Amino acid sequence: MRVAAIPASTALLVRPALDLSGPKLRVALERLLAGTEGAGGIERWVSGLKFKAAVFETALGEASGAALDEQTFLGLCALMPTVRRRIGPWLARSGFEAARMLVRALLDPARDGASTDARIGTFCEAFPADREHRYARDLAAELLHWSAVERHPLMTRWVWDRTASSGVLREIWHDDADLALARLGDDCETFLVLREELARYLTDNGFFRDIPLYVDLVCAQVYATYVIEQGGSYLRTDFVSEHDPMQYVRRMLGLDGIDIDTGLTRMKLAGGRAYVLHSAARAP
Repeated sequence: MRVAAIPASTALLVRPALDLSGPKLRVALERLLAGTEGAGGIERWVSGLKFKAAVFETALGEASGAALDEQTFLGLCALMPTVRRRIGPWLARSGFEAARMLVRALLDPARDGASTDARIGTFCEAFPADREHRYARDLAAELLHWSAVERHPLMTRWVWDRTASSGVLREIWHDDADLALARLGDDCETFLVLREELARYLTDNGFFRDIPLYVDLVCAQVYATYVIEQGGSYLRTDFVSEHDPMQYVRRMLGLDGIDIDTGLTRMKLAGGRAYVLHSAARAP
């Protein structure tokens, strides 16, 4: 697996310059390697992310989700940590068909990479523009990324939220973050450059395969450290306090979303009832 090339239509644009901290990245990578060592090693975690990507690709790859059914969609939501506890009431009001049509338009393969930001914007406009529905951006970002990991970087708000000036990007900025980040956008190009910088750092440190997934793991480790240092107060409803630091990494990447033995998920339906995926698949 390799990082997708930048589309020719965007290659001539002035790209954002990111001032990332090598020492901060080194600490994050060391913590990630140490944390995964007791849980099968980092390769096992990459295998888990491959399985998640395969689930999304299978569900959404054919005809851009035209055949997507409600049970499958709810199962996918269970794998999206900042979405699964919030989308239930909207689905109850708007219905699954509205969600399916939004997903289909978002993933329309007839549109080239240059329209990614426009597609995300159109997708989010279908949701109320209030705090309760900010997850819409994360929903679009996760659907794009996990259905085509090589093509789309992970563009969730926990990776970079320009409005709140928070996320992984802030945590690994070299210095003077406030002034520099205030000038930085949160469009697809920014996330592409971030992934390229992290991919370069990883290859310089001996990682050569499945780089986009290793980038996701490093990002999750960076933000998990931030959540722990904040006492788990931010996004507490999504990332409940745990003593195991890898639990945050697991949750931020949605790897804890489904109990493969029982089908019980972390997806909350309207009224707070947990959704049960009756045909839960077992990961290899």
